[in-house]
Amino acid sequence: MEIILQSDQISNSAKTPAQASTDDEVIRLWLYGRPGNTQRAYLREVQRWRSFTQKPFRVVTLGDVQEFAESLSDLKSSSVARALAAIKSLMSFAHEIGYVPFNVGTALRLPTVRNRRSERILTEEQVMRMLALTRNPRDHALLRLAYASALRISEMASLSWSDLAQRGDAGQVSVVAKGGKTHTILLSAGTWSEMIALRHSESTDDLPVFVSRKGNRLSKAQIHRVVVAAAHRAGINSKVSLHWMRHAHASHALDRGAPIHLVSQTLNHSNLATTSVYVHARPTESSGKYLGV
Repeated sequence: MEIILQSDQISNSAKTPAQASTDDEVIRLWLYGRPGNTQRAYLREVQRWRSFTQKPFRVVTLGDVQEFAESLSDLKSSSVARALAAIKSLMSFAHEIGYVPFNVGTALRLPTVRNRRSERILTEEQVMRMLALTRNPRDHALLRLAYASALRISEMASLSWSDLAQRGDAGQVSVVAKGGKTHTILLSAGTWSEMIALRHSESTDDLPVFVSRKGNRLSKAQIHRVVVAAAHRAGINSKVSLHWMRHAHASHALDRGAPIHLVSQTLNHSNLATTSVYVHARPTESSGKYLGV
């Protein structure tokens, strides 16, 4: 079952939630507007749920929900939490739109997942060592921008020169973030200068910022290899990914006194609760300006 939807596939005249008459329609409405990766992840959990119950949503019982939760006992707690969170959200949505008589999702108790984010936060010294030991101008600019902007790897890979713009003696980078909204992050003068130095005179606005030797846009896999190589040079043995730079940005900016609402805004979190995990992980401007790059 593949129900990946794009916003332009559903017009304003599409069925309203109250008109859903099948389980599949409920799922489509529940997924509507979510990013493609999120839709795919949720669908995997829904498929697991439907295969287990073998029942229409309207006749699912609290007992079915509890048995499903017990069937996941062999999985890691994080996987269990993800599966149950998806089903809890789906069944709560089905109840909210009047499709099912009872909200069986209320019976789901999500397991407490150990916060491992502190184990995935590079120290400032490690980040600076990664930068200092990276001689390739493209790779250095990539690492610096990742740390300064906290962009996700998909956002880094999709950057074109039209996404960068000057702001006074500094600059900004704009990306289409989760949910399809444009998100703009201010860059320090130093980071901006390095980005501009990377641009060749023949680089038009539509060309990618980070390119291979053949001039092709760097893929996410190639960007990942740049990060892994930098970590290896710096003597970091952990399985570092670009997302660790995002974690480092948040943690280091907060350590340096950046207001939590500003860090939340830079990371494009939907609420402060998401950003607050960085506070607990280690006992007009951007939080990137609080960093040493």
